[in-house]
Amino acid sequence: MPEHLQIDERDSDDEITQKLRRQGARIGRGTIAPAVFWPSLIVILAVAVGTVIAPDVSSTVFQGVQNWIVATLGWYYMLIIGLFVAFSAIIALSRFGRIRLGRDEDRPEFSTLSWFAMLFAAGMGIGLVFYGVAEPLGYTTTNVKPGWDGEGVELSGLAMAQTFLHWGLHPWACYAVIGLALAYAVHRRGRPVSIRWALEPIFGERVKGWVGDVIDVLAIFGTVFGIATSLGLGVQQISAGMQAIGLIGDVSNWLLVALIVVISLLAMMSVVSGVGAGIKWLSNINLSLAGLLMIVALLFGPTVFLLQNFVESLGVYFANVFHMTLDVGAYQRSEKAQTWWSGATLFYWGWWIAWAPFVGVFIARISRGRTVREFIAGVLLVPSVVGMVWFSIWGGSGLYRQWFGAGDLGDITAEESLFRILEDLPLSGILSVLGILLVAIFFITSSDSGSLVVDMLASGGHPNPPMWSRILWAALSGFLAAALLLSGGLESLQAGSLATALPFSVILLLMCVALVKALRLDSAVVEAHELSARLERVTEHVTGSLPENEQLGSFVDDRIDYRLSATRGALDRGQRGGRSARPGSKRRED
Repeated sequence: MPEHLQIDERDSDDEITQKLRRQGARIGRGTIAPAVFWPSLIVILAVAVGTVIAPDVSSTVFQGVQNWIVATLGWYYMLIIGLFVAFSAIIALSRFGRIRLGRDEDRPEFSTLSWFAMLFAAGMGIGLVFYGVAEPLGYTTTNVKPGWDGEGVELSGLAMAQTFLHWGLHPWACYAVIGLALAYAVHRRGRPVSIRWALEPIFGERVKGWVGDVIDVLAIFGTVFGIATSLGLGVQQISAGMQAIGLIGDVSNWLLVALIVVISLLAMMSVVSGVGAGIKWLSNINLSLAGLLMIVALLFGPTVFLLQNFVESLGVYFANVFHMTLDVGAYQRSEKAQTWWSGATLFYWGWWIAWAPFVGVFIARISRGRTVREFIAGVLLVPSVVGMVWFSIWGGSGLYRQWFGAGDLGDITAEESLFRILEDLPLSGILSVLGILLVAIFFITSSDSGSLVVDMLASGGHPNPPMWSRILWAALSGFLAAALLLSGGLESLQAGSLATALPFSVILLLMCVALVKALRLDSAVVEAHELSARLERVTEHVTGSLPENEQLGSFVDDRIDYRLSATRGALDRGQRGGRSARPGSKRRED
């Protein structure tokens, strides 16, 4: 885009709005895009209200959709996630990796640590805490993957490897695809912060019309349902922690709803503070608390076993990653097998795709100035390694206690498992409070950053959307989370994510194509400029080495000039009747 149409950090909100309109964004009164804002709001609100009014019917519908997707399109989800991993790696290692997400002179806005903390907290914070102990443990006790040989402790290595698959490279590849495509469109090409512009290389001017509106509406659906799923998991774990330290007795749905209301209000307070003061500091606090709990568990738990567990689990993961990536359960035809895939791998793939618009937009916005290679390495590798370490410590603690210790974790719920592990550590009461606080801050961070992303999409890509609509989207996410919990708990949350991910997965595939087209053109332009600059330097060097009063033409021999002028073709020779005389000389007579 011409520089005068690109959004600058120094622009006022009114100047940004005018620039967005000149680029084709249809922004109405209240700084919202009516064709995106109202359809998204109405449909999501209708789903939430309908779920509250008829929870049983809603639960049946969600489960039916989920069962159909698992039985019919499970192979599709497994295949595209593998493609995203391969695509990200190829782009990072290609010549496109040196392209900077911004102007060539731009440098990163946030420090590497703050950048990593924000993308990690937004990416999968609550899920790490919720499933940290329970997932590897469950794969060896009550939720063994169909087709595995062995039982109990024999399955521990495969259980850890399967967990690494769900929380490592594969989910972050989804985030890398959409984040890179959008960061390139926003920071390199000067486009608004909106999903539609990542597909401009394919659809061209049509992204300014109804095609772009549909893309952004689907992105909002996926984002809101993904946030609602995480919020639902978060309040379940908070209530389990409160129960573990004796603050409450039995956990009821109304208590969960009350927790959603309270923490949503706290999230709205964070919304008002903005990205720099709110999300940035909350993300840093999150990372510090998570690191503190992890180090305590490592030092005061079975340290040697946990380190052994990490190393051996990596080996099992690398030995089986290709098979696990494409394992669609083709030879496991039972209802039990279908239930496992719908509640495990396919649920995670749907959840990550549903989260992708939110995380992608958010990390794109905070990644100005980084190169493509740096972006992919940061988004893909660092969080994956940290996640593997996290699960090795917490999941390993659960496995050790179950198979080499008390052996009392086989029948507890996922949300209870973390606090059962904390019981064996020093100052368990304080650690449990820190665990509750960690989940609550993850909750607030997700709601805050999620509402910001949704509001930007609903405001035509405005980087500073109106505060009232951000608060509205934060409240709506909490309302939807409460509705899904009342209609069927975790199963409805899983089904909602899997269903909303289906249409957006097609958009992710199109983004891969659009990004390659854009990077090829960018690389060609960069190479042309470099070649032109190199030629200019060579020309200056050559001309600069000549004597001041001597022309380049003096180096051309006059005889060469004569031979060129005297050269004639066969027809010319015949017409002229013989050899031409040298200009200025008398023709020689025979």
